[in-house]
Amino acid sequence: MLVLKTLTRAPQHGYGIASAIKRLSNDVLTVEEGSLYPALQRLLLQGWVKGEWKKTETNRRARFYTLTPAGRKQLGSELSQFQLMITAIRRVLQDA
Repeated sequence: MLVLKTLTRAPQHGYGIASAIKRLSNDVLTVEEGSLYPALQRLLLQGWVKGEWKKTETNRRARFYTLTPAGRKQLGSELSQFQLMITAIRRVLQDA
């Protein structure tokens, strides 16, 4: 969900995605390479993102990921499920 949401802002390469999540969460959330790149591969296989090889700002070759229409739809579904989960947790944590 976080990767998909990050890609709504702009196409990014893997390092850019991880950096954006870390920065936007004020360094609370970190995404390790060992979990990010397999997740991106799964998103590619699902058709939720597409990848294109380009040059980075530092002139390195990297795969840039873009959210597809199917990915936007999936993000909406995941956000809805997340809201349901947050509501349920809030109810459990409330004082009786």
